Amino acid sequence: MSVSLKSLGIDRLSVAERLILVEELWESIAASTPLTGAQRAELDRRLADHEANPDDVVSWEEVQSSITARLNR
Repeated sequence: MSVSLKSLGIDRLSVAERLILVEELWESIAASTPLTGAQRAELDRRLADHEANPDDVVSWEEVQSSITARLNR
């Protein structure tokens, strides 16, 4: 039997329940996939940069607008 939404009963969950499940699945994958030293260093660098420049951000709305503009060219 193959794994599918239906075979696991996931299709019967509400959207909210499926979102919770996705989050739990993602966390379980992340926990079992350790970061390399280079990945950890990059995350530390980005966090330090954000803490030093907390106002240097782009809103989600700006990101969406930029993507939409690029796709509509």
